[in-house]
Amino acid sequence: MPPISATQAPTYDLGGCTVTLVSGGRLKLDGGAMFGLIPKALWSRSYAADEQNRILLACNCLLVEWSGASDRRVIIETGHGPKYDAKEQRIFAIDPARWLLPSLQALGVDPATITDVVVTHLHFDHAGGLTYEQDGRAVATFPRARVHVQRRELDDARAGFGIMTATYRQENYAAIDAAGAWRPLEGAVEIVPGVRALPTPGHTRGHHSIAVEGRERALVYGGDLMPTRHHLGAPYNMAYDLFPLDNRASKRQVLEWLAGRDGLIAIDHEVDTPVMSVRRKDDWFELLPAAPG
Repeated sequence: MPPISATQAPTYDLGGCTVTLVSGGRLKLDGGAMFGLIPKALWSRSYAADEQNRILLACNCLLVEWSGASDRRVIIETGHGPKYDAKEQRIFAIDPARWLLPSLQALGVDPATITDVVVTHLHFDHAGGLTYEQDGRAVATFPRARVHVQRRELDDARAGFGIMTATYRQENYAAIDAAGAWRPLEGAVEIVPGVRALPTPGHTRGHHSIAVEGRERALVYGGDLMPTRHHLGAPYNMAYDLFPLDNRASKRQVLEWLAGRDGLIAIDHEVDTPVMSVRRKDDWFELLPAAPG
């Protein structure tokens, strides 16, 4: 497949800052695991599975830029990255040539101009793009960037805490360690002006979502809080979530916050409509497609 062009990268103007959707690649994961307790008879009505029961998922990343004299350039999430052997490529249907760095280069973005990278958590399909292989070793994709993540998530990644310990891969972190580029966060804090961490535990203990606020509108990148638009419903958790009830509470909190602000949610693994408006509907919420601009 050809590189992603600028015309395929939707941009949303929040007022004083823009958010551009950039592909971090695609992969396939087991549909049953992605929908947890929800029976296949229900989720398969809206999400087709292949012969191996896998469903197609995007790895949507965001480029945040400010107008005026600001030299800040922020990447939110890094996708799966390119570091997979032939067996893993088959299992996850990953094309290692299609990841965040080539997508940014197709947009004319020099990775050395990125000042900050924020990841919601450190599973391989979210943090794999932090590094790539060069001359037989993993190097930082964004050599001048600070990398922001919750301290608890970083500690859990190093300890392999969770039910999917293989998803925490040291080849994604070692170059960041060597560069001293980690910026561990403690709870709800401002990362850079206009970008804030919103703790949303549930998928992992240290999972956080990222709020980007312009003069006119707010957007939240939810990571695995709600991986696709089909996970909007309160009971729609993944089998991968460590604490499903906590995730449900976190999801309500973020949707409530956005609904009160006419805000947008960027949905990490959503293939068709990755940026949507949030509206209250009875005791829950609904999502409406949001046009770029």
